[in-house]
Amino acid sequence: MSATMFDRYGGFGSVHRVVLSFYDKLLDSDVVGPYFDDIDMPALVDHQTKFISQVMGGPVTYTNKVLDQVHRNLDIDQEAFDEMADILERTLQEFDFRADDVRTIMADIKSRQPYIVTNK
Repeated sequence: MSATMFDRYGGFGSVHRVVLSFYDKLLDSDVVGPYFDDIDMPALVDHQTKFISQVMGGPVTYTNKVLDQVHRNLDIDQEAFDEMADILERTLQEFDFRADDVRTIMADIKSRQPYIVTNK
């Protein structure tokens, strides 16, 4: 049995470090930073760590229905989604993710755009 991407990159601990770096960059962004005002960041980092872990083949399961429910009232527009995706891609590259793994993760994230972008 071959290891999942989640296993190859070191599991939750490694994904957590990636997510922390990702959110540091998001919070510095003029485009997406304001979305995180008054947000419980430790809880958000925990959820995002689990979500990215799932995308990488880890044990957690977030459905598109849950993504839709969580993002429905956040008024996220396409510009913010694109900025988030760009920052995530750069962060994965900074952590030396293989190019094909970055493409796989980003394809999954971008496929979920209809459940995240709520201001169309």
